[in-house]
Amino acid sequence: MAIQQISVFVENKQGKLVETVKTLAENDINIRAMSIADTKDFGILRMITSDNAKTREVLSADTVVNTTDVIAVKMADRPGALYKVIDILSKAGVNIEYMYAFTASDALGAYVVFRVDDVAQAQKLMDENGMQSLSETDMI
Repeated sequence: MAIQQISVFVENKQGKLVETVKTLAENDINIRAMSIADTKDFGILRMITSDNAKTREVLSADTVVNTTDVIAVKMADRPGALYKVIDILSKAGVNIEYMYAFTASDALGAYVVFRVDDVAQAQKLMDENGMQSLSETDMI
């Protein structure tokens, strides 16, 4: 099941990231997963939050905010687990544009977020191979 990821373009200057994160904190928004990539002039902060609609609302006033469909897949927290997921996608010709991972407790396992060129196909492959995908409500 696709979930919404928020991408925020943050100017690559001292204090800009902390301002963005402070705005989320002041609005009682929890960051569930995140990744940041930077260039000389700006960074792209990619997040899944506890309230994506509110995140878009509070950040759109000051910066460029986009949403993207991604999939988040639960996997075992052990060597080879990521390979298994990527191999399924690769063999089916699904291109991974980028990904980031996070772990919870041993009982909850590890998760990987994928931005792929065909979300529906990727989700179908995960379902067919018994991989648990997260929904937006799982991320709240």
